[in-house]
Amino acid sequence: MNFITNFNTDLHQKANREIAIPMENYMKNNFSFLGIKTEERRTIFKENYEKYKTDIKANFRTIAWELFNKNEREFHQCAIDLLVKEFKKNYVLEDVKLIENLIITNSWWDSVDVVAKYLLGGYLQQFPNETFEVIERFSNSENMWLNRSAIIFQLSYKEKTNFDLLKSECEKHKESNEFFIQKAIGWALRDYSRFNPNGVLEYVNSTNLKPLSQREALRNIK
Repeated sequence: MNFITNFNTDLHQKANREIAIPMENYMKNNFSFLGIKTEERRTIFKENYEKYKTDIKANFRTIAWELFNKNEREFHQCAIDLLVKEFKKNYVLEDVKLIENLIITNSWWDSVDVVAKYLLGGYLQQFPNETFEVIERFSNSENMWLNRSAIIFQLSYKEKTNFDLLKSECEKHKESNEFFIQKAIGWALRDYSRFNPNGVLEYVNSTNLKPLSQREALRNIK
């Protein structure tokens, strides 16, 4: 596709190894980087998007997946930006497969958290009847990133958060020794405490969370 070819060329032309090295170190060397900062990356993407808007809108799922399977992290970030932009209340039922693949491919907190909050969360807001089946499957998976996504997908729900579901996920995973799971539990509870501090405080005091989860959950409750 012309968009991908031109976008690939434009990004590589801006590659900066001096910037890439600290980016790779920050991500524990899990990914290669071109060394393009967020603002510049988004500017290049926007310019190419405007040139190929019609093509992109017709094929954004395929384009995003192709970008997400390239080597450098900047392409993965652009793929997610594209999906966040195009998906808004524009999901089809089958999109859960793409969302799941995004979570389990090139997985790290920076991609998984955005996909879980905006894509998985948005999908289940559009198809609420799918919530139990999807979250149960993700939550019971052996993939830690799917477990984390099941805990944090309601971060954008604010006061509409299903607290019973959130507590259920916390209970299911509260014994985990995985840092990213303990952190997710605390993060999800802390986020919801903005809308129901007493409920979160009562829950934390009545269950046996790991210390990290507990500290994170109560951080904003005075």
